[in-house]
Amino acid sequence: MLSKIDEKKIETLNEKNTLITKSPVILEIMEIIDRVAQSDSSVLLLGESGVGKEVFAEQIHLRSSRNNAAFIRVNCAALPENLLESELFGHVKGAFTNAITNRKGRFELADNGTIFLDEIGDLPYSLQAKILRVIQERKFEKVGSDTTITVNVRIVAATNKNLEEQVQKNEFRSDLYYRLNVLPVIIPPLRQRTEDIHELANFFLKKFMNETKKQYNGFSHDALDIMLSYSWPGNVRELQNCVERACVIGKNKWINPDDLFLKTGDNINEEVIERNLKTAVNKFKTNFINRVLEENNWNQTEAARVLAIQRTYLSRLIKELNITPKE
Repeated sequence: MLSKIDEKKIETLNEKNTLITKSPVILEIMEIIDRVAQSDSSVLLLGESGVGKEVFAEQIHLRSSRNNAAFIRVNCAALPENLLESELFGHVKGAFTNAITNRKGRFELADNGTIFLDEIGDLPYSLQAKILRVIQERKFEKVGSDTTITVNVRIVAATNKNLEEQVQKNEFRSDLYYRLNVLPVIIPPLRQRTEDIHELANFFLKKFMNETKKQYNGFSHDALDIMLSYSWPGNVRELQNCVERACVIGKNKWINPDDLFLKTGDNINEEVIERNLKTAVNKFKTNFINRVLEENNWNQTEAARVLAIQRTYLSRLIKELNITPKE
């Protein structure tokens, strides 16, 4: 089995969204974000669903001179158009049914801070012009009001859609796209930064052990192998859900493959397999030696005879491969 969970956090800047990484590609992106954060230009985060774009948006805010002001999140796909306009810009009393009081919108709440427009590709076309005006003029009006409000807001947007294709289809305004795309940052999928899988899995396991009041030693070798070979189409979000499920249903001291419920047959990450021949060989050695040891009641002399190797070499392999009796 593996050693107990390493509780080291690679980098912590906020209790809500902790950035966990040791991937070289992500560390390079964070160097870019350090530079991006020093400006007030709009940032467009691009990447597949679940890669953690909100975490990176928050890092931009936390590393900027605006970090003492608000970081406001808006999911542009979560609300219908009529409610989204009020959510973004606010409304005055009587502007529509149930508007019984004046209300500040997200842009007003984010004044002097940062607003994160997630799923910007799903923003209704009719609202795109108003977003463009806020970027260009820093001005807007509440729903039902003629009074112009001025704000100083840094805009970070994110999408998993191809905005260039949407522009060509007249589904997204080209002028808004160009204003948002001043500083594009592409977040790679989890399958392209496998160095983070173990780190993230341990981080999530610790989190859910606290929530479920259960205790695990960590992930078994086989569980880790499956997680490393899986392509994670849902990325970090899918990994988090997978670990939470395993933490809830697990019955042993270690999280095992059956606890993960990952369908690996049709979803093997070929990129990982090709790059990890050494891992595959070590896995074979581990499983084969472990089986021979079990068949010989962990008598190393007898196991070495069956394996046709010296007992001292077997002892060294057991230590190198961290082979221990199953509990």
